[in-house]
Amino acid sequence: MDEDLYAPTIHVQGAWRDDEQHMAPVGGLLTHAIDRHEPREGMQLARVSFDILGMIPARPSRVSVRTTRPGRSIELVEAVLSVDGRDVVRANAWRLAAHDSSPVAGVEFEPMPGPDAFPEWRGAELWPGGYIRGVEFRADPARRPGRTRTWIRTEHGLVHEEACSPTADLIRLVDTANGIAVRVSPREWMFPNVDLTIHLFREPVRGWVGFDTKVTMGTTGMGLTSTTLHDERGPVGRAEQILTVRQLQQD
Repeated sequence: MDEDLYAPTIHVQGAWRDDEQHMAPVGGLLTHAIDRHEPREGMQLARVSFDILGMIPARPSRVSVRTTRPGRSIELVEAVLSVDGRDVVRANAWRLAAHDSSPVAGVEFEPMPGPDAFPEWRGAELWPGGYIRGVEFRADPARRPGRTRTWIRTEHGLVHEEACSPTADLIRLVDTANGIAVRVSPREWMFPNVDLTIHLFREPVRGWVGFDTKVTMGTTGMGLTSTTLHDERGPVGRAEQILTVRQLQQD
């Protein structure tokens, strides 16, 4: 059995193409691999940055992990997902030692209402693909193009018959942020992200993941999706995605 090779299911199918994997579960898979790599008590994931090197084919995917900057209290870990021998996603993660900083703790991010406060939103009516069909959404009724507050969760496991950490369980959903506050119709414009960077200031708890999201688009084909991440206890971190914005050719 090849422990580093993973077969995608319909629940990771992408939104732009039927034959691709959605970046959200791929990000969760790479985080899961980082969690399992040389684990040490008291180390916590503080930042993970994903570079998306191209379309992620919906084919068996190999994950490799290595420590690129070892240290007793600060270390950098790299994980790479490859398909058919080609690297398609590269992740770099900072892990920091846990210390008691409660005397100076404080959070400046705005809280948001819990998932029970928002009605259901049918993301599959806007986006195709097996991944989106497997996600449950609760969205702020005051949402508008470029701005939303949304809670999401999924009942599908990340890796068959393997438990993942609450951090991987949150990160596996974060790339969804680019599709919940769209400024323009994805049937008229493309705006895929080429990266995803997540900063966490505490370890999350498992459950609903909240997105307080703003989308900005410039005039020269670039955009930015910016999100404050929440769990059911409150704000937990930030995510940023840079976008390549281009008009679709109409038949």
